[in-house]
Order: sequence, then C-alpha cells, then structure tokens
Amino acid sequence: MFPLKTLKLAEMLLADCKAQGLRIATAESCTGGLVAACLCSIPGASSVFDRGFVTYSNESKRDLLGVPGDLMADVGSVSEPVSRMMAEGAVENSNAHLAVAITGIAGPGGGTRMKPVGLVHVAAARERKPIIHELYHFGDIGREEIRMEAVYAALELLHRHVQR
Repeated sequence: MFPLKTLKLAEMLLADCKAQGLRIATAESCTGGLVAACLCSIPGASSVFDRGFVTYSNESKRDLLGVPGDLMADVGSVSEPVSRMMAEGAVENSNAHLAVAITGIAGPGGGTRMKPVGLVHVAAARERKPIIHELYHFGDIGREEIRMEAVYAALELLHRHVQR
C-alpha cells in the first residue's frame, strides 16, 4: 500500500524514537489516519506508537485536540495555526513525547484560489521544543497522490524533529 521509500522512512523514524525512548502520536485530517497506518505497518511499532487522532471535522479538532473553534473560524481549519495546535493537542492528549499533525485539501473539490487543492500544512510538536511547521503545495495531482505525499512529508518532518 505504501511506497517503499515511505516505509523505509517510517522504519528509521521508529528506530530512532525507540533508541531515544520517545513515543509518537498523530493528528490527521486530510490523510485520514494514513500516517498512523504506515507507522503501524512496521513490526515493533507498538513500542513507539501511542495513538492516532483522525480529526476530519472541526468539531473533532476542537473536542479531541483542543483547537479553539474561533481560531478555525478566523483562519480556517487548513492553516498553519491550526496544524500547530493539532500537533500540540496530540502531545497534550496522549502519552506521546512528540506528534505530527496534517491538515490540507486533498481534492478533487474543496479548493479555492487562496487554498487550492494540494495545499497541506504539516506541524510537529515535541515536549519542551518549539513546534515546527511546513507548508506544501503538491498541486492537483490526484487525491490519493496528495495524501501519500502528505504522509511522506509528515514522517520526514517528524523524523527531523526527533533528530534535533
């Protein structure tokens, strides 16, 4: 299901987390749990992976991760501030030391001129470290392709945060 390069990255991430005694959580919107599924496809993931939050609706982002509803109303759920709050909320509402969050527009509909299909925000939070964020413009390459690119981007950003 996942490309080999994505599985290899997930394996390296899990190994590095295990070596450092770190546990991971995920908070996913447009990827719908694919990052968690990718991590869990690696044998031994249970020693590192704590839990995954699939927060597709704004209500779930608010209820499960503590993202303020007024923030989503002001800037939209697909935004840097919301991705940062999702990552922070995943750490705070789990037994994890670090988390990655993804929110974006996978298409084929839902895009606007300001927020086109293929726009994805990824943030990673780690206890006692600054939250890091990256913005991706994958373009209108297809829903599943956008989601798979977002999974790789999330794993890569999280791995970078582990190595800091």
